[in-house]
Amino acid sequence: MRRNRPLLIAVVLALPILSGGALLQSRADRSGPELLDQVLGIVSARFVEQVTPSDLYEKAARGLVDELNDPYSELLTPKQVADFTRTTGGRYAGVGMQIEDQNGVVTISTVFPNTPAERAGIRVGDRVVQVDSQSTRGWSISRVSETITGTPGTKVKVTFARPGVATPIAIDFVRQVIHIPAVPYAIMLENRIGYVPLQRFNETATQELEASIRRLQREGATALILDLRENPGGILEQSLDITDLFLPPGQEIASVRSRNGEVQKYTTRAQAVVPNLPLVVLTGEYSASASEIVAGALQDHDRALVIGATTFGKGLVQSVFTLDGGYALKLTTAKWYTPSGRTIHRERKIENGRFVPDPEPQQRPSDARAADDTIETEASKREKPAYRSKAGRVVYGGGGITPDILVRDDTLTTREQNIARAFAAKTQDVYIVLHDYGLELARTANGNYATTPAHRAEFRRRIGEKGVTVDDTLWNGGTRYVDRLLEQRVARLASGDSTAKRQDIRFDAPLRRAIDVLKQGQTQQDLFTIAAARVSTRTSP
Repeated sequence: MRRNRPLLIAVVLALPILSGGALLQSRADRSGPELLDQVLGIVSARFVEQVTPSDLYEKAARGLVDELNDPYSELLTPKQVADFTRTTGGRYAGVGMQIEDQNGVVTISTVFPNTPAERAGIRVGDRVVQVDSQSTRGWSISRVSETITGTPGTKVKVTFARPGVATPIAIDFVRQVIHIPAVPYAIMLENRIGYVPLQRFNETATQELEASIRRLQREGATALILDLRENPGGILEQSLDITDLFLPPGQEIASVRSRNGEVQKYTTRAQAVVPNLPLVVLTGEYSASASEIVAGALQDHDRALVIGATTFGKGLVQSVFTLDGGYALKLTTAKWYTPSGRTIHRERKIENGRFVPDPEPQQRPSDARAADDTIETEASKREKPAYRSKAGRVVYGGGGITPDILVRDDTLTTREQNIARAFAAKTQDVYIVLHDYGLELARTANGNYATTPAHRAEFRRRIGEKGVTVDDTLWNGGTRYVDRLLEQRVARLASGDSTAKRQDIRFDAPLRRAIDVLKQGQTQQDLFTIAAARVSTRTSP
């Protein structure tokens, strides 16, 4: 850890003071406990199937927590408590592969280097069909992940299905601690603009980010882009230390407020490593938790211009209360706030304890998108609660961190969506062809690969052999999408993620806007002035 700071415990362990709230109630308030006692008694005596007393009470307790309709609160069984303690305590190991849900099938999307999965020859596109003796049919991504991971040195057997291979592939893995870098690369863009993607807040995030920034400065960087898009958060202590890199000592980073009004503030402790370098922070709708703490603090202190989309809005604090019998109650007990007083938590529709996601823009009828209030605009942003930054700039609340400049990701055209849907029906086969053909092209790529008509035609032929048929009209309308798939894959296989990112900049609207603003401004104040002028122009009648 970079600085000495009293340990921030994200999960608070506490003992319940009373085992039953009914002890404090007067007779006039006993209708609730009497109702519960009556229901428990009738179910115990008359339900068609026998339920043991212990199961009955657990079901009642679990039902109470479920009815809070909070996706973050849950009653943990003794086994879940053990798993929770293992993963939060650092004894966490896996086999080195990233999985995703592709049309209900758990599929390998990334194989990390120097891991058991790479040594076993696991490939992108392989499907996980069994873990140990259990079929994964119907399993969620989280369940598959939790079953594969475990204590370092222990064994797990995973069975894969591979398109084109008739026999399932069973591999006996020995779990090992997998370190996935928080900063996969850091590169210099045009005009000496440094670009650093921060993908997660793990135990080395601050160290990696600081080292990357110092290297870019030695190479002559005069401005910096910190990319927090797709960063779901992680260790909260790291978010505080990372904010320390940019702000002087004694500045509020965030505060935690509970229902009883108690407030706990967190402040910077050390001299900033990067106090003046013009800074842009990129955010997206999946930037959450620790990402929002960093972005909110830097925006409120006028240390960064925020560009992109409003963040997820995960600003809740969970405490864990130990219970008898090895159980534990994980309960939401407080909220995070930015220095200006904005709540990070974003209220959203919840059904049965789960978030109801907004439909993706490309999934909405085209004639309805312009009027859809779920697509944020500069005009709709101004309808949110307004707050003031330290220098008096207007920043907006309403949950999540709202950017100073809203820039939507490049979206697929209707014709590109059609070809993407055609590929989705045979996702695994397309993945395999893309990987194998990309590997062939990567062997002769000179670092600046561009898709040619011949390469495009060969890719079409190969996926056709796998049963993915695309008519001429559909294919010709989606060539930009196909080119992007091939160029990203070839660049990544030939030269790594940093080269793939350079290749992808022309498809990355928020990053292009950040570069454009930084090219025009010499100081942080210049960036705010440029942003204010652009927003004013876009919203003026």
